Amino acid sequence: MDPEEFRRCGTDMVNYITDYMDTIRSRLPFPDVQPGFLREQIPDEAPFHGESWENVKNDLERVVMKGLNQWRSPHFHAFLPIASSFPALLGDMLAGAMISSPGTWTSNPVGTELEVSMMDWLAKMLQLPQQFLFSGGKGGGCIQASADDATFVAIISARAKVIKQFKDKTKGQVLDKLIAYTSEEAHSSVEKAAHLALVEIRCLETDDKFALRGTTLAAAIREDRKKGLIPFFVCATVGTTSTCAIDNISEIGPICEEEDLWLHIDAVYAGCACICPEYRPWINGVEYSTTFSINPHKWLHINPPCSAFWVKDQELINEPLSVDAMYLRVRSASNGVTMPDFRNWHVQLTRPFGALKMWFVFRMFGVHGLQERIRKDMAMAKEFEALVLADSRFEIVADVVSGLVCFRLKGDNAQNEKLLSMIDKSRRICITPSISRGIFYLRFCISVYTTESRDVVFAWEVIQHEADALLSS
Repeated sequence: MDPEEFRRCGTDMVNYITDYMDTIRSRLPFPDVQPGFLREQIPDEAPFHGESWENVKNDLERVVMKGLNQWRSPHFHAFLPIASSFPALLGDMLAGAMISSPGTWTSNPVGTELEVSMMDWLAKMLQLPQQFLFSGGKGGGCIQASADDATFVAIISARAKVIKQFKDKTKGQVLDKLIAYTSEEAHSSVEKAAHLALVEIRCLETDDKFALRGTTLAAAIREDRKKGLIPFFVCATVGTTSTCAIDNISEIGPICEEEDLWLHIDAVYAGCACICPEYRPWINGVEYSTTFSINPHKWLHINPPCSAFWVKDQELINEPLSVDAMYLRVRSASNGVTMPDFRNWHVQLTRPFGALKMWFVFRMFGVHGLQERIRKDMAMAKEFEALVLADSRFEIVADVVSGLVCFRLKGDNAQNEKLLSMIDKSRRICITPSISRGIFYLRFCISVYTTESRDVVFAWEVIQHEADALLSS
């Protein structure tokens, strides 16, 4: 493909994407396919001679769209948002063309420095303590691929810190006694990070709001210290996946400080809303945390991967993740200015120029535009909650504090599982379930920025229609 052909095909692709976004409301939110469907759609082997763009494009509907969950559909309410926007796509296009990895300042000077600026911009939007800013002291932030990566980096860094404190013991002796804590409602990635770090983790009980409280954490720490274990890490959640519960950081934080435990705050979804002053109290107590993370690719119009991760002291993660090879060494500065070496902030070395799409989005939306999207989603979730409460057959399971509504039919779990199955078979909307404390319930989320009030009403009409059929059978 030469430059002129790319110009023609690229324009065609942009038009296809635009048409797709314009007509997505007419597509079923999730496909009617079974595992293995693709084998009948494509050959067993790659073509020996290259094909034309026209041939590839003609197969997009038959192959790709046939088996695609339409996450961008306003009828897709299954998961917490995965953001996207035209400005972010433009940034991704340019970054993909440049193929310049900001693993070190030397490998991509502007990529590193723009990431430094964007992380400080976002930290200021969130009113994070100065320690988390590059311009505020020893801390700073970077773009991780996902919250999974952020939590993993936090826990292995915390592990390195505590092992260093026990110089008279072998690493094995310390590892065998380390124990971490999180909420029973926390995302599965927290447990996964602990398993990868070879440390034990306790998932602690929550209160009636599904939130982890300080008294529960303190009791667990006392209990484990008596057993000779070494508590070292706590992951608190601001906006759990199942119910969007918010752990009480103002209680948990002082305990972590007193006990010298590393506090990581996983605020991937709900934390984005804290750019709005009225929701900023959700992260009160963040000053006690060592690391903090949100996902702009959840609710800030930036398509993935883009997980924002901050640390109070860069050396806490630089030291355990640092590797030294001649070809990776950073060019020495002649002007006395130093920049972070992001290869030592991640598991991966080669990484995308993610700050470019952040720069595009923040400039083209502005803080006000980002805030208005969040407020609009909150209002539509409240609209859906009101519809549920107006039907005496249903009940709300958890407080509606974000764009997520957890609800169920009054009755047993089996009845609600049947209702979900009927909704799935209708294929008009897509929602997902969860279980908390043995209670099976349904989750309705405002997942895309194109969702409107009419889509909320439509979804409730579908749910009521299937409930009518179920309860009359």
